[in-house]
Amino acid sequence: MTRTAAETREHVLQVAHDLFYWHGIRATGVDKVAAEAGVAPTTLYRLFASKDDLVAAYVDRVDQQTREWFRKATEDDGRDAHSRILALFDAVAEHIEHDCRGCAFMMALAEFPNPDLPAHRNAVAAKTWVRATLGELTAALAADAEVDDPSALADQLALVIEGVHASAQALGSHGPARQGRLLAERILLACTGRAPVEV
Repeated sequence: MTRTAAETREHVLQVAHDLFYWHGIRATGVDKVAAEAGVAPTTLYRLFASKDDLVAAYVDRVDQQTREWFRKATEDDGRDAHSRILALFDAVAEHIEHDCRGCAFMMALAEFPNPDLPAHRNAVAAKTWVRATLGELTAALAADAEVDDPSALADQLALVIEGVHASAQALGSHGPARQGRLLAERILLACTGRAPVEV
């Protein structure tokens, strides 16, 4: 099958995603990615100048997918902010039930602690976006209910999401990670006085 350069790049990124996410970035060589993708190493290096470039593109791709997933879960479709926040935690619970090894960004940061590396910068950008977007949701919540510090509430919810992914990585989706939505409900209740939503 003949692919365009763009199609080949996307195919290589998908293969790299599967290998990097499940086997580790440092543990997966460029030759392994090329072989699994069915392309010559020279072809891969025409698309990505180095492994660092490939890893940065992988993290960026996961970031774009995460943003799309996040926006879909919290879409402003007539639901109030409280319901949209809890819908996010429903989506997180569903996500960890299916092929979840943990947070791809935290794993990338663990393997690339140097803040000057593109993979590190892209992972930080992804985390920053999630935090900011949670802040938009909690600000919207504050418009409907009395919330003393929407920014602090956003940080608390971000920590719950981090904890869910970390716990799922170690103990699976049926360990402490399953308490994520309930914990989010209780945090919202403490901040707004609004009772949890039954699902």
